[in-house]
Amino acid sequence: MNIHHKKKFLSFLKFKRDFQKYGLEKARSYELILHWLNNRLSRNQFLVLSGILVGCTAGLAGVLLKSLVHAIHHFITTEVHFEYQILFYIIFPFLGIVLTASIVLTIFKGQDRKGIGAILYEIAQNSSIVSSVKMYSQIVQSAVTVGLGGSAGLESPIAVTGAAIGSNFAQTYRLSYKERTLLLAAGATAGIASAFNAPIAGIMFAFEILLTGVVFTDFIPLVVAAVCGSLLSRILLQEDVLFRFYTREAFDYKNVPYYLILGIVTGLYARYFVIISQKVEHFIKKLNMSRLRKAMFGGAVLSLLCVLFPPLFGEGYDTVKAFTNGGMHRIMENSLFRYFEIGNFTIIVFLILVLLLKAFATSFTIFSGGNGGNFAPSLFAGGTVGYLFALICQQIGFQEVPVTNLVLVGMAGAMSGVMYAPLTAIFLIAESSFGYDLFIPLMIASIISYLIAKWFSPISPELKSLADQGKIFTNKHDKNILFSLKTDDFIDRYSQVVNENAPITELFEKVKNSNKNIFAVINHDKRLRGILTLDDIRPYLFANDSVSVSISQIMKAPPAVIHPENQPLEILQTFDDTGVWNLPVVDSQNIFIGFISKSTILMSYRQLLKEYSE
Repeated sequence: MNIHHKKKFLSFLKFKRDFQKYGLEKARSYELILHWLNNRLSRNQFLVLSGILVGCTAGLAGVLLKSLVHAIHHFITTEVHFEYQILFYIIFPFLGIVLTASIVLTIFKGQDRKGIGAILYEIAQNSSIVSSVKMYSQIVQSAVTVGLGGSAGLESPIAVTGAAIGSNFAQTYRLSYKERTLLLAAGATAGIASAFNAPIAGIMFAFEILLTGVVFTDFIPLVVAAVCGSLLSRILLQEDVLFRFYTREAFDYKNVPYYLILGIVTGLYARYFVIISQKVEHFIKKLNMSRLRKAMFGGAVLSLLCVLFPPLFGEGYDTVKAFTNGGMHRIMENSLFRYFEIGNFTIIVFLILVLLLKAFATSFTIFSGGNGGNFAPSLFAGGTVGYLFALICQQIGFQEVPVTNLVLVGMAGAMSGVMYAPLTAIFLIAESSFGYDLFIPLMIASIISYLIAKWFSPISPELKSLADQGKIFTNKHDKNILFSLKTDDFIDRYSQVVNENAPITELFEKVKNSNKNIFAVINHDKRLRGILTLDDIRPYLFANDSVSVSISQIMKAPPAVIHPENQPLEILQTFDDTGVWNLPVVDSQNIFIGFISKSTILMSYRQLLKEYSE
């Protein structure tokens, strides 16, 4: 029996013992069965079974969140009545953000790390171990935020929830890092698949965003998880909750110029969206307010925007569907623009303002204390860009403009530029609209938008700071491995030290009794004064007058010093620049901590490289 099977068998025996001793209070019977299966099935067989179970659980979580938000929307729009409609938009968006912030502070102890960046951080820095709290915290928070009108999407919280489910499943059955990462991605895949009833888009999401820099040959668990999530969504969710578009025109190659221009427009808009998002985030972080006051401020801004432009309320999918169903006038009648004559020019101005303010509404929702993601906002904005572009073309005088197709293609273009995920955007719209014949225009707009986004910033601005710090993986695999190493693991804290005022005979004694070839010279405060190598000491070992030589006379300054917060990549660059193999590590007060060896880092790197390539 090899080591892997021994671990699984011991885990099973421990679980069985707990089950017999404590009954159902400490162990659940279905887990006992799964432990037994984990011990009996091959790795691939158990991973497929795990993909099914994680996919079904994450899919149910996605269905639950969608249904919960739909129920809240239905309640506040049909059961709650105000004398003036303006009160509806003033109260609920404000209430949603403030309630979410209050829930985070009281129930979840202020822990509100959210978004796709949080998952990527756990993959790169925490061995794909996600807190079990995230299996339900994101559902509660995003349901309150979006259900009460927050201008954000549910897809990122669903993905985080699914990732937590997959990670905790893998932790329960003592799976390795690679298997844990695979099931984490499978959970997120199932969540996205259930949110859109789009299994291929879910798989593309995992490969494009979550598994960047992680090489996998076994993707079957992702596929079965996506299928399970999508099937549950199809079976359990009502038709009006699903992200579906049935009305569209057939693809005509003569309309390719429209799609080329739309790709450029959505790419530029996506850049505007992410810049506004960053600026709002920095603005809110700099506010000298408590978290609850920031939530109240952000909620007030959102409520004002929703009063002026009701399409900014909630996810916005109903508004995009109205574009394709000829319901534009109904949208205008619910806004302050109803006091103006509703003509094409008024609609164009209205849509431009909605697009400009959508970025602000989403950013204030997410960063002031709400919970949500950029999936739905980017799709809403893209659909609005497509519809606006179609109206302008009609006003110019072009005939037979494919309005619905431009709405759909615009959604893919904006999402591709905002999320840096062109394949996810292409398959998402194709699956949601049954528009597989639209692949060509979807690819044209998505790729153009993505290239524009990459031209401005090679890495998604949302993730750039984490990538620059080495806290998440990128497509540079060598750097990913180096970033996964921890500097603290390489510090030799048992290094030989000698006081600068000690007699040189004490140094000779340390040389005789040590296998070290480098020594740190410190003062009485343990601050580093210099270093000594065997080459520096050797001339004095057998010299007759060596007793008269002081340590401070023969010590030398280190070519460089390392700090514990330095990353391994920086340390290796320092080794290359100095041409040495050992350097001292000191803290901010110059107190000596230990030595770090270049060979130790390289050996760990080679070992990790071997594990990743197996």
